[in-house]
Amino acid sequence: MSAPRAAKLLQNVASAAIAFGVGGSALNASLYTVDGGHRAVLFDRFRGVLDETAGEGTHFLIPVLQKPYIFDIRTRPRTIATVTGTKDLQMVNLSLRVLSRPDSAELPTIFKTLGTDYDERILPSIGNEVLKAVVAQFNADQLLTERPFVSALVRDALVKRAKDFNLVLDDVAITHLSYGAEFSRAVEQKQVAQQEAERSKFVVQKADQERRAAIVRAEGESEAAKLISDATANAGGGLIELRRIEASREIAATLAKSRNICYLPGGNNMLLGINPSMSGGI
Repeated sequence: MSAPRAAKLLQNVASAAIAFGVGGSALNASLYTVDGGHRAVLFDRFRGVLDETAGEGTHFLIPVLQKPYIFDIRTRPRTIATVTGTKDLQMVNLSLRVLSRPDSAELPTIFKTLGTDYDERILPSIGNEVLKAVVAQFNADQLLTERPFVSALVRDALVKRAKDFNLVLDDVAITHLSYGAEFSRAVEQKQVAQQEAERSKFVVQKADQERRAAIVRAEGESEAAKLISDATANAGGGLIELRRIEASREIAATLAKSRNICYLPGGNNMLLGINPSMSGGI
């Protein structure tokens, strides 16, 4: 092969490579991919933001004239913390957990009015606004006793408020609630006072029960004494003698069962079991 022909062949190969490179770059610039759980909004330099959104997959665009903006439409958690006052002027610390996502059908409007960082602009402001408005309707102790009701009010108000900005809230819940040091100390002192009051009430009830028991016992003893007196008056000394015999029997039975008791005969003869012959010799 001659030198001119070789040079021409190399020139043709280089031209083809350049053409393929330019074509590949143009094709690559004309394609964009939307991942799962995302949507794309196209901005056109002549028509502005297009009203239609692009779903998942690979799509075409006009290079230089159009640019895609990708939005994540999956539910994302966010925590909103605030310090606000109650109806009785107590300061409380609240933390609110919000699960939010954008309305996929309104993404062009969200992009026009709020931009891609819509959640950073909207959720903290409306979250604090709703929390302050709801908490101001309750006393500090009601936030504990009526917490489910308070949480429901916050959820309903926040869902309604977020809808104005085309945001969907899947769940709203109060995750943390704490009071200032002074109020916590006052609550603790109140609990101690209530426990002392309950203890004092128990002592009073116990004393009352003991007093009633003493009255009943005294009435029983008085009634027994009256019955004994009436029986003695009717039967004479026979009742007393009968009671004396019964008492003697009980004492004798008790002594008979004891091993440390010995019996001695009465009279002057204190020597027992002595041979008479021996006694004669003495």
